[in-house]
Amino acid sequence: MELRIGGHVDQADPVAEAVARGATLSQLFLGDPQSYKGPVVEHAGGAEALRAAAEAAGVDLYVHAPYPINVASTNNRIRIPGRKLLQQHLHAAAEIGAKGVVVHGGHLGKDEDAAKGFDNWRKCIDGLEMPVRLLIENTAGGDNAMARRLEAVARLWEAIGRAEGGDTVGFCLDTCHAHAGGNDLADVAAKVRAITGRIDLVHCNDSRDEFDSGADRHTNLGSGHIEAADIAHVVREAAAPVVVETPGGVEGQRADIAWLRDRLA
Repeated sequence: MELRIGGHVDQADPVAEAVARGATLSQLFLGDPQSYKGPVVEHAGGAEALRAAAEAAGVDLYVHAPYPINVASTNNRIRIPGRKLLQQHLHAAAEIGAKGVVVHGGHLGKDEDAAKGFDNWRKCIDGLEMPVRLLIENTAGGDNAMARRLEAVARLWEAIGRAEGGDTVGFCLDTCHAHAGGNDLADVAAKVRAITGRIDLVHCNDSRDEFDSGADRHTNLGSGHIEAADIAHVVREAAAPVVVETPGGVEGQRADIAWLRDRLA
C-alpha cells in the first residue's frame, strides 16, 4: 500500500503545493494560526473548488487548528473561545473535504490540577460536532501538558473515552515532539497505539534539540538530533499518512519526502 505523504504548506493552493513536492497530501491552516479569528479558505475558488481540485488530483487534505486553542485550560477566556474556534475549524475542514483536524493537547499551569484539564477535554468532546475526525497531537514541552508524556496521554484518552463521540477521536504522533518530550522513539508508536488504539497521522520532523529538552523546534530530516533509523522506524510502526513540517519550502520538504521514501523502500 502506498504511503500517503506530504508537507505542511501555504494555504492558498495546497493541491499545487502537493504536486510541487511530489506528494499525495497537504496539511494547511485555514486563516491565521496565531489568532482566535474564525477559519478562512484562501483558495481562489473557495471551499467547494478546493475540495474538487483535491479530489481530482488525488491529494488528501488535513487541517491544523490554530495554536492558541487550549481546551484543557481552567481559564474561561481561553477555554471557551478555543472550543468555539475548534468547532468552526471542524466544520470548515468538512467543507474542503479534509480527512481530519489536528489540534494540540494543550496544558495547564504548573500548579494547577491536571485532572481538571483532562476533564475539560471530556467536556469539550461531549459538546463537539465532528463532521471530520479530530486528531489530538502530542506536544513537546510543559510539565503539566495533556499530551507530552505517555502517562498523560493515557489519562487524556481515559477522560475523552467517557465523552459522547470520544471513541471517534484520533491521534497525531509528532516525532520531534515525542523526542523532545522525553519519549523513546524505539517504542513510542507501539505504546501510543496500546493507549489509544490508533495512530491516524504522523508529523515526521527531526529535532534541533536534545532528547527530553521540552523544545519544539523542527528541522529537516537527517539534520537534527534524532537518529535516521528511529524516524523511519516510527513511520513504519505507525502505518499512517505522514506530514513533514520542516523548513525550506518546496525544496526542503521535497528533499525530506524523498529522504523518507528512500529509507522506507
